[in-house]
Amino acid sequence: MSPSGRPCSLSFLFLLGMASEGINCPSRCSCQYLEVNCTRQQLQEFPLDIPLDTRQLILAANNIAYLPAVELSFLADLVYLDCKKNLLGDDLDFTFIGVAKLVYLDLSFNNLTQVTFSTFSHLLSLVVLKISDNPNLVAIEKDAFANNTWLRHLDVSRTGLTFLDTSTVQDLPNLRLLGLSDNLWHCNCSFLDFITWMMESDVHFPDADNITCYTPAGLHALRMPAAEAQLHFSCLTQLDKQDYVFLCLVGFCIFLAGTMAAWLAGVCAVICEAHASKGEEEEEEEEEDTA
Repeated sequence: MSPSGRPCSLSFLFLLGMASEGINCPSRCSCQYLEVNCTRQQLQEFPLDIPLDTRQLILAANNIAYLPAVELSFLADLVYLDCKKNLLGDDLDFTFIGVAKLVYLDLSFNNLTQVTFSTFSHLLSLVVLKISDNPNLVAIEKDAFANNTWLRHLDVSRTGLTFLDTSTVQDLPNLRLLGLSDNLWHCNCSFLDFITWMMESDVHFPDADNITCYTPAGLHALRMPAAEAQLHFSCLTQLDKQDYVFLCLVGFCIFLAGTMAAWLAGVCAVICEAHASKGEEEEEEEEEDTA
């Protein structure tokens, strides 16, 4: 080895190149050290023969409709998975059970319809999750991200979401960026808590100008700060029909109780007065008898 160390470096690179040539690589994919890239290869299914030590797997822009949990579980060291622009549907529960080291997951531009607790609950190391541009995504369960406490970047922009429970994101201690733009938010009194959390949170909301109400018609296209002001007024001053019924019942009970109390007071007063009059008459009779 020369003093500069170059022969060793060249030998290492040569050996690394030889090792890379010997690695099995899926058909129509390119493989580098710890990385498999299958972008835009018109794949219909999850590729076979992925090296077991793969750390980064890119399947973007294909026609994959299903991720097999068993095949994924063989990639126990996977930390980066890019599946954007595919045909993945709603059945992703327990799909990622074997890739617990995953840090980055991109499922944007797919056909997801819902996210449940079982969808990402095994990804305890997840930091970045992109599920934007899923127009059929209409529901995210309240505790969907309860186990993803390291999550820092979450994007649910441009989906079919109309509501998101505050606790779903409020309880993520490391969340720093939350994409919410161009959704179909229904800004009613139930959504007021979430809007208030947005206004008070330290989380960054990219493209905030496009986080607007879709319904009701009176709040359509209204940005969240203005929507919060209107909802605070309407939700605190207007009552539902059930509230009016309750207030009427309470008022009737108070009126009935007051009437009964007045009647009892009147009866007591009459009885007391009768006793007093009787006592006076007895005293007068005693005086007459004495005289």
